[in-house]
Amino acid sequence: MLDLYLMLALIGGLTLALSLAAGTLQSWRYLPSESIFAVLFGIAVGPHGFGIPQLSILSNPLFFIEQIALVTVAFAVTSIALRLPATYFRRHAVSMAALLGPGMLVMWLASGFVTYALLPVPFWVALLIGAAITPTDPVLANSIVVGETAAQNIPERIRFLLSAEAGANDGGAYPFVVLSIFLLAQPLDSALATWATETIPLEVLGAIGFGLAVGAGVGQLEDWLRNFGPMEETSMLTVTVALTFMVLGSAELLGFNAILAVFAAGFTYNWQSDPQDEAKEQQVEEVFNRLFTIPVFVIFGMVLPWSEWASLGWRGFALVVAVLLVRRLPMMFALRPAIRPLNSPADTLFVGWFGPIGITSLFYATLAAQETGSEIVWTAVSLVVTGSILAHGATSTLFTLWYGQLAGDAERL
Repeated sequence: MLDLYLMLALIGGLTLALSLAAGTLQSWRYLPSESIFAVLFGIAVGPHGFGIPQLSILSNPLFFIEQIALVTVAFAVTSIALRLPATYFRRHAVSMAALLGPGMLVMWLASGFVTYALLPVPFWVALLIGAAITPTDPVLANSIVVGETAAQNIPERIRFLLSAEAGANDGGAYPFVVLSIFLLAQPLDSALATWATETIPLEVLGAIGFGLAVGAGVGQLEDWLRNFGPMEETSMLTVTVALTFMVLGSAELLGFNAILAVFAAGFTYNWQSDPQDEAKEQQVEEVFNRLFTIPVFVIFGMVLPWSEWASLGWRGFALVVAVLLVRRLPMMFALRPAIRPLNSPADTLFVGWFGPIGITSLFYATLAAQETGSEIVWTAVSLVVTGSILAHGATSTLFTLWYGQLAGDAERL
């Protein structure tokens, strides 16, 4: 227990320091993001650094990472659902359909073929790795689009686009991951039949329907109670946190995809919310995001598979570079005519670059590794996630300021 308390003290101290220094981190263009500091801190205190805590959970890190990543992503997609305008998906149906349909399919296949070309793995394993790194991470996306620096330099249309895509495609990657797992264990026709008759209607569509119903029901109940008298402020501030936990646990028990269910619930709840209450809840959600995000990155830094990465040699470095360049940028330029918020090449380049790979991919990688017993899935995905954290974290403030300057120059012209 002493090691657990020591870990709580270390993570609490880091969270406190980063919270107090948040303004400085966002205003200095060359300082990396909080996620990089958290990962480096985990490396420093973990078994490959000073080895300060000796947590028993680190003997089976994949299961622990899977669970904490799931909770972290759930709060991230809830905060995104609350931040988006209630009519966003209806007003931008074509743009979101392009990103969540052909866009995700291209990112999956591009990532899978790059993995197959660079790593000595079977084709279906390469597609499984590609599926795990397909979604854009809502946690890292939040760090890019939230804050004073982002508000001053990134237009609202771009911030909403990045948030909406990150919130929706986390659960949207689940069918690709499950199909890849099925293809490793079953013949093609059997895998497709199971996927089409069980995964899609039950785990995916069922999750969306369940989340929509619960979110709308809670929102309507809150609105009814508000009309009969003022609700306590503490109740108003905690309702979305309780909603997230309730939908997350219920969806897991019912066999639904929890990430999709939570996002759908948050989105329909947002339809019923009072705007003033919503603003307060967004602040609370951002606090909870930080409280969950920093610990998961610290734990991730502690369990990085250094020896497995080293065994990949140059292929590992090539995989990271190729995925960051090929997975998203070409797709975004190809689909640009269908994505209305993208008005210029600078918009497309900025959105194409900032499709970070993070905690959602860790969740899918741990899930896939435990389902298939393939260690290379965790090795490859954790390496790509680390590369994305470094690349996107180091460039987030600098590229945001650069993009803001370009947008300002364009308006003056």
